[in-house]
Amino acid sequence: TLGFGMTTPATVAGKVFLIVYGLFGCAGTILFFNLFLERIISLLAFIMKACHERQLRRSGLLPPNFRRGPAVSGVGSLVGWKPSVYHVLLILGIFAITLSCCASAMYTAVEGWNYVDSLYYCFVTFSTIGFGDLVSSQNAAYQNQGLYRFGNFIFILMGVCCIYSLFNVISIVIKQVLNWVLKKFKCRCCPKCHKSSARLGRRNAITPGARLRRHNISVDTDGQYDSDTEGRRLSGEMISMRELTASNKVSLAILQKQLSETANGYPRNVCINTRQNGFSAGVGALAIMNNRLAETSDSR
Repeated sequence: TLGFGMTTPATVAGKVFLIVYGLFGCAGTILFFNLFLERIISLLAFIMKACHERQLRRSGLLPPNFRRGPAVSGVGSLVGWKPSVYHVLLILGIFAITLSCCASAMYTAVEGWNYVDSLYYCFVTFSTIGFGDLVSSQNAAYQNQGLYRFGNFIFILMGVCCIYSLFNVISIVIKQVLNWVLKKFKCRCCPKCHKSSARLGRRNAITPGARLRRHNISVDTDGQYDSDTEGRRLSGEMISMRELTASNKVSLAILQKQLSETANGYPRNVCINTRQNGFSAGVGALAIMNNRLAETSDSR
């Protein structure tokens, strides 16, 4: 996905092969990046959790023989503990800067570029922008050419994986900022928006007797519905069990799934803060980050 452009197919057969090979090659590359992201976040979470437990032991909140079991009262279980996004962002940022500085030193010494151009090349390459104005390994011969090309391959591979992980963490931080801005706008919004949201919630709610009204089955009442009781049953009417289970089918299915997962011992506990965010689900790499990181650091 870099696409420097210094080497391109010239024949029709080569272009067709590139399309077919690129289809599976790019998909495999994205899969590799996602697996790398999952492993590096798991490693960081393990290290940061161990440091967190050590800090709790030093402060006296955990007993010395605590081994991820039920914690003492007032501390809470550490089974569902997740590292803060901002801590992971700081660690990945430091690692990316260190890797770029080391790679830039190599490119400055071998390619003859100045250090700023080498840093620029590292960012363009690691972020897969690939302008092509600066490309490494283009000279006819180098001193220790095999070692240089191997080092170039390692730096590009690790740099792209690191920047890919860093971009996903930054996307979660941007999501938090957007959520904060939306909450601020919601607090300052006019009362009409609150009325419209309440009206939408009432419209989409499933009320008892909805199935009977859909089939035009009339219910004998003492009088006409007024504005407050329209669309709802009166207090003296009975609700059948069949109608209740039909209207709450989704809730019962979710409850049954949660009970089954609890009995089997999975999934792991999820931090409460991640449930309060409207964007906490995510797809692909964003879902990996949300599953392994805490989206807020209020409790950290």
